[in-house]
Amino acid sequence: MNNLFERSVAQISTVILGKEEQIKLALTCLFAKGHLLIEDIPGIGKTTLAKVLSICLGLQFRRIQCTSDMLPGDILGLSVFEKKNGTFVFHPGPIFTQVLLADEINRATPKTQSALLEAMEERQVTVEGATRPLEKPFYVIATQNPLEQAGTFPLPESQLDRFLMRIDLNYPDREAEKKLLKLGDTKSALAELKPCLTAAEVLRIQDQITKVHVSDALVEYVQDILDYTRTSSEFFVGLSPRAGMAILNAARSLAFLSGREHVLPEDVQNILPWVVGHRLRSAQDFREIPRDKLNSLIMSVAIP
Repeated sequence: MNNLFERSVAQISTVILGKEEQIKLALTCLFAKGHLLIEDIPGIGKTTLAKVLSICLGLQFRRIQCTSDMLPGDILGLSVFEKKNGTFVFHPGPIFTQVLLADEINRATPKTQSALLEAMEERQVTVEGATRPLEKPFYVIATQNPLEQAGTFPLPESQLDRFLMRIDLNYPDREAEKKLLKLGDTKSALAELKPCLTAAEVLRIQDQITKVHVSDALVEYVQDILDYTRTSSEFFVGLSPRAGMAILNAARSLAFLSGREHVLPEDVQNILPWVVGHRLRSAQDFREIPRDKLNSLIMSVAIP
């Protein structure tokens, strides 16, 4: 599995230049059956990353461009009366896919954002009283502009909590940017990509990851982290049990993709900032906790 993982990362890196760590995190999130939030300024490559992932993993891909006038039906679908048959026929929305890119999700209104809640948690949608299952696997990648940009609506805590991880891409280093500028356009590179996996293989990997062993001592370590956030004066609200499960799921995925059948404390430490960064707020000003401070959180909790 480690070779297959590295090969997938290498292939994606031919288009997403200089972002190996972020690519590994995106794959780790997918195989953990989570959803990914990418926050960064426009033009960094957020949308391209989502497209490349779907191609390399052999998954169906659809994109929705979120705007302030978008309605929930634009995502979920709606029933249309067909005069020929004299009945209403449901027309599925773009959410009925395997990889859904919600581009600039925080430009949609809270009402439209909430259309994703059931889908992300339960892998189903309820439209007009009927519940419809979604494709398997189902992976939402949402991109978000920084909140200081005009025309954005902050994601509520309930929506943020549906994302297993939040990452940023940042500017490429000078060498990667030079290659990108010489390339000029990623469309030709995208056209040359071939799938590394199939949907069935992705599902099999996801199933295997749920069987990765987590010792009682490691569970207690995660509990100590949760307790620290709940009792420390640094945080407005501590991490929930769902956040604890998210930490363990991501750590299992990272361990499996590293070629191990058991989770180490280092797995928890490596994924922790990406899993809890969007779930914690400062007690002083309700702002997000900087990543370096989150790293100090890790060091504050002793390994059993």
